[in-house]
Amino acid sequence: QVQLVESGGGLVQAGGSLRLSCAASGRTFSNAFMGWFRQAPGKEREFVAAIRWSGGSIYYLADSVKGRFTISRDNAKNTMFLQMNSLKPEDTAVYYCAAQRTYYSASNYRSALEYDYWGQGTQVTVSS
Repeated sequence: QVQLVESGGGLVQAGGSLRLSCAASGRTFSNAFMGWFRQAPGKEREFVAAIRWSGGSIYYLADSVKGRFTISRDNAKNTMFLQMNSLKPEDTAVYYCAAQRTYYSASNYRSALEYDYWGQGTQVTVSS
């Protein structure tokens, strides 16, 4: 049974930073993508970032977070991170960690439908 557990959310002032962690257990993910999504109240879940679990440092970021967020992983600890700097009130959302069961393709990483496993989410609130 695959488990993804997020941590690191909280309340921060605009301009501040948070680091989210996603600890994975139950299996390894080979070359598959792992990703971060977020969902604000009344909005659809949206892509934030994705990284290939192995096969080089291949990662993608949504345009809205480029230059502010960084995604990384520690394969030895089976953990993925999302470093969030220069946070804005519009970054307020529940952030979810997700993983694919297998590698589908180089372009299959932006849609929530392309992920098979999900964490329970962690709340990030940015005050103005």
